[in-house]
Amino acid sequence: MRRCPNFWPVLYSCESCLATIAFISRNAFVSATCIDVALGYCQDMPYSHTIFPNIVGHRSRQETEMGAEYLLLSVVHGLLNGECSPDIRLLGCSVLAPQCRGDRIRRPCRSSCEEVRKACGHALEGIDMAWPFFLDCDRFFVSDQEGCYDPLADLKGNVAFANFSGEPSTIIQFIYHTNAQMVNVLKRTAAKCSDISRTYSIGRSAEGKDLLVIEFSTNPGHHELMWGNMHGNEVLGRQLLIYLAEYLCSEYLLGNERIQTLINTTRIHILPSMNPDGYELASAEMYFNGWLNGRRNSQNIDLNRNFPDLTSIAYSRRRYRQFRIDHIPIPDSFWFNKVAPETYAVMKWIRSIPFVLSASLHGGELLVSYPFDFSKHPHEDKMFSPTPDEQVRLRTYADDRCGASFAHRGGIINGAEWYSFCMADFNYLHSNCFELTVELGCEKFPPEDELYPEWLRNKEALLSFMEAVHQGIKGVVKDEFGNGIKGATISVRGIRHEVTTAEDGDYWRLLNPGVHVLTATASGYSKVMKRVNLPHNMDKAGRVDFVLKKVSLEPDVDDLYIPGVETYERFDPYNQFESYRDRENGEERQEKPWWWSYFTQTSGSSPTWLLRNF
Repeated sequence: MRRCPNFWPVLYSCESCLATIAFISRNAFVSATCIDVALGYCQDMPYSHTIFPNIVGHRSRQETEMGAEYLLLSVVHGLLNGECSPDIRLLGCSVLAPQCRGDRIRRPCRSSCEEVRKACGHALEGIDMAWPFFLDCDRFFVSDQEGCYDPLADLKGNVAFANFSGEPSTIIQFIYHTNAQMVNVLKRTAAKCSDISRTYSIGRSAEGKDLLVIEFSTNPGHHELMWGNMHGNEVLGRQLLIYLAEYLCSEYLLGNERIQTLINTTRIHILPSMNPDGYELASAEMYFNGWLNGRRNSQNIDLNRNFPDLTSIAYSRRRYRQFRIDHIPIPDSFWFNKVAPETYAVMKWIRSIPFVLSASLHGGELLVSYPFDFSKHPHEDKMFSPTPDEQVRLRTYADDRCGASFAHRGGIINGAEWYSFCMADFNYLHSNCFELTVELGCEKFPPEDELYPEWLRNKEALLSFMEAVHQGIKGVVKDEFGNGIKGATISVRGIRHEVTTAEDGDYWRLLNPGVHVLTATASGYSKVMKRVNLPHNMDKAGRVDFVLKKVSLEPDVDDLYIPGVETYERFDPYNQFESYRDRENGEERQEKPWWWSYFTQTSGSSPTWLLRNF
């Protein structure tokens, strides 16, 4: 074996070298001499001469410009929203238009490639793109001992100078994001902070868009839920949650102690857009009728009013001695109505994760609304209708700048006194989760130059709200052998609303400071009571564990006679949404990423090397 002439980058036998030279000669003679770098996206390389064939075998500038590799370099800045720019582009140019010295190729350093891949691999993973084959550090780059050069040397010098006197900081681009851009940002953020975050889809919209969630967590803890854009034309919440995800990731990596404590002790789930179809319509017509267009989903359903009415059931059950207003099952009759796929996905999501506290972000007013949101009198609106947890108040956004009459209330109002909707009540009555509806401001679709001021106004309230999940108690209910008891109930004397334990017997309960009497019960086990005192100066939830002893079961007819409790596990009993349940295992998993069609249509080829799972 010997190395072919210096313009060819791999090892061949002598015969193959001759055959290659003969092939080039028959088609178009390529002079193995240095020529000017004429590729538009490689004009800022730290040299002015290159040579063809290049390192990947392109025989001319024209062939390089027609390839998917060069196309990627031309759009990588936009694909990654400026992240890792121009690092990836310069690294790619060092392969597609390599430095030429003395009519020989001078290869880029492997160490430079490895640095960029380590720093920027997450960015490509965030958009479901594989690391490009032509940036294979072992295949196309060489070591320092082989006489390589660093194509990023000038860039590193500039960056070092720019950061010489500054401190690390979080950089967020305060712009509106399309649905594709939102997905891109969330996935890149999760890839950047892969040790503490991940993205997952809870389902799809009526038009097939992913309802994408980003989760932050290091250890299991209190589950915090935040979602926005239920009404597609109320967009500020959507943007704030995108910025919040970027902020949490960046500040955690920068060592912000407050953010690290929050993420280390809390599981945060963020769904920026519950109604991506509506947002698409609202953003297209915002200058015509942004107040109404896009509010509903593409099926013309108001998602906030598409959830089951469990509040009426709760009111009607008050006559029963053992009445509970928690974990009320979904009536079978609900499924005969028109249920939006977005509603279905969120209901299933709420049932699958033991959320403790949640916020639904809206726009058009400035206040915080707490349940109940349906009036306790069926024929009278705007009637004060408190839950048993009326005293649990989480004060955020206490302001009134929209001309309404909420200032004397501190910007906080019982939902039924304002106007009726289902979402918060459903969360409270069907699960352990206490939900607030947060109206962020007077404008549903504020101008883009208002996004940064709105972030500054809302950032502290968002962080404080997440920290409020640690207000109260937490613990584990176990049997005598140390096994967690799933489905045990924790009740608080004077509050007729119980929470249930999760898979491993763990539970969380929001409570105000003070003295509380707690009772833990489970079918087939003894009842245990404890008296606890929660001081006002507590900065984290108090730990209260229970150990229940096995006893013979002697059911009390009155205790069991709670209509409908036995149907709690019935969900979608007629399988109307089976397709949504099975999407994750279906053909959708084989769909190409959102950027795929651009490469196939523009380059005329199918660069499967860009696909991560190909």
